[in-house]
Amino acid sequence: MQQTAPLPGPKNLITDVDAITVGNAEDHNALTGVSVILPDHACVGAVDVRGGAPGTRETDALGPTCLVDTVDAVILSGGSVYGLDAAGGAVAWLSQKDRGYRLPAAGMVAPIVPGAILFDLSNGGDKSWGMTPPYRSLGIAACESAGEDFALGNSGAGLGATAGQYKGGLGSASAIWPRWSAGRDLQIGALIAANPYGTPVIPGSAAFWAQPLAFGDELGPTRPPMPPDPPAPMAGSKADTAPGGNTTIGVVAVNVALTPAQAQRIAIMAQDGLARAVRPAHTPFDGDTIFVLATGDVPLSDAPAAGLSLIGSLAADCVARALARGVYHADSIAHLRGYRDIHGL
Repeated sequence: MQQTAPLPGPKNLITDVDAITVGNAEDHNALTGVSVILPDHACVGAVDVRGGAPGTRETDALGPTCLVDTVDAVILSGGSVYGLDAAGGAVAWLSQKDRGYRLPAAGMVAPIVPGAILFDLSNGGDKSWGMTPPYRSLGIAACESAGEDFALGNSGAGLGATAGQYKGGLGSASAIWPRWSAGRDLQIGALIAANPYGTPVIPGSAAFWAQPLAFGDELGPTRPPMPPDPPAPMAGSKADTAPGGNTTIGVVAVNVALTPAQAQRIAIMAQDGLARAVRPAHTPFDGDTIFVLATGDVPLSDAPAAGLSLIGSLAADCVARALARGVYHADSIAHLRGYRDIHGL
């Protein structure tokens, strides 16, 4: 494993990982949306849940001892419990593409689509959808729109998000480690829907907690105070502490061949990115959930433990950068004020 320095990918998005696409769909009247991470083939998947108020689907199926060890897509959705329907839309879409776990006796496939939801029900959008919440349709629309380029901020699952006292949003970041294994580059990317209870910004400043990890000006020109004044533990967090009112959810993709257990270790390490980008993190009010997709294009290094350590460290940094980028790029909506408007950038 040749030691060098990581760089952001050409797009600085999770789609810098070969075979990964992302689709977003929004309901601007309801101020909510759905994001799908759609690889072009089934990938080894894993998940780690650290928040005290999670909302998830199919996470138990990703355990390393379970029957199914690959994932066809991952859904991130607003809408709290209503948003779990979005995965059903993705399942229907994938089934029409004949993609999923094969069931020969039934003559059909069962697409494996785990997902997680965030709480955006009290953001001022019209949620009077009665018996027809929009999420199944949004899940299908997100799959239809999937590609390598997508907008950050008020996009997909980030449309109705809030982050501490700021407008939250959808963020992404990538890191490339040249000639990492077998002469191939290591590719890592993260997609985060940032809706945390805690603050992503150092109280009393305009600097993100994740600013020291930033590449160039991807988080704007502001630099953190040196050293920052120690803030009160809850400074800048949300005033509303109702359980279920928050959650940061996301996906890390890597181009490495991993077992389900190895992918789960990366998911565990990647959660540290939330703690690097938000204060406080993993609270009883959050549903912090990170999925991992391993595309299998590059072999793990000859020293697997060392290789996993490097991948997990870079993954955590990508998660932190992606979360902050989601907040940085989020525009103000109604009473939800964006970072750049608050700080005059």
